[in-house]
Amino acid sequence: MGEEQKDSTSETVKKKSLRPALIASEKTVSEYSIFLEHLLVGLADESIPAALVCRPGCDVDSVVSPAVEVLRHPVFNLPLMGRQNKKILLEKLEKFKPTVLHCLCESKASLTRQLARQLGLPYVLTVNSLQKRFNQLSISSKRLAKIIVPAESIAVNIAKVYPRFAERIEQVNIGTFASKTTGCFSKPGQLASMVTAGPLRSESDFENLLGAVKHLAIDGYEFMLVIIGGGRAESGLRKLLTELGLLQIVTIVPRLEPWRTVLAAGDIFIQPVPDNAFNPLLLEAMSAGAAVAGCKGGVDDLIIEGKTAIAFDPDDELSIYNSLRRLLDSHELARQLAGGAQQHLRENHSVSKMISSILRIYHNANI
Repeated sequence: MGEEQKDSTSETVKKKSLRPALIASEKTVSEYSIFLEHLLVGLADESIPAALVCRPGCDVDSVVSPAVEVLRHPVFNLPLMGRQNKKILLEKLEKFKPTVLHCLCESKASLTRQLARQLGLPYVLTVNSLQKRFNQLSISSKRLAKIIVPAESIAVNIAKVYPRFAERIEQVNIGTFASKTTGCFSKPGQLASMVTAGPLRSESDFENLLGAVKHLAIDGYEFMLVIIGGGRAESGLRKLLTELGLLQIVTIVPRLEPWRTVLAAGDIFIQPVPDNAFNPLLLEAMSAGAAVAGCKGGVDDLIIEGKTAIAFDPDDELSIYNSLRRLLDSHELARQLAGGAQQHLRENHSVSKMISSILRIYHNANI
């Protein structure tokens, strides 16, 4: 009993001695906001002080608690001020006295490596997307403690691209709270709603999906499709909707907050093209109880045919049509897949397990 109490006290001391500084890009704060919020709340629950380094323009009010110290970088968004900005950031970090740095995205890998060297600290690097051999990340073999990845497909990819760091790769699934109920087709008689979300990079990403949607409408199916996002392809996409006569069925809306509320309103969530990065919106759509229709390829770990989703060939309009028609024809099948996805998340994507895994990595980085 005394030994157990001693171990517990020792663990508490370790936790309280941790002072992680998280370094994030504006994109990470925006797209992975739910993950960041869960991580910061988890650190606060363990009474662990944390700092978040992000750009001045980042809106962090919804994800950061008062206990988190926000360090803005760069202070001066002007040419030739890089050295001065880095000096200011180093002074702020020295004042905070971090014990470990955690780079939350690939775009800040070089900055984090430099900071770790100048502060004499270990660091952890999170990689959320598949990497290419000709575009190598800046990684310190001396300071890097772990590479955290959110999916097995990314772990396999990183091991191939960076074989000398293979032993430092660890998969930590992003945690979420799966709803107790399945909202998919839960209100009889209500118009079916489908949602897809992401950056509008090219109208070609949506051509096959919209072709399938047009044929569903011709066949007499009644529904609405909401495309959430923005980007350079938005005007071309609106033109395509006009040409297909889908303006009364398909709506394009900008990014909306909170994501979970928006996603929970859809009966079906669609991932129309392969994604080379882990898709937090797909995770949250499953968590909220939507039935998922998606394509394999890229980071597709969450799309398990017949268990968490119905899969289609993104290059085959008929394949997309048949998948969506099956879900619209059989609400029972849709709800079964939605419930299966929620159970999969409860078993493999718990917030508590994510927090404990990251804390363990922080502890071990200092050993």
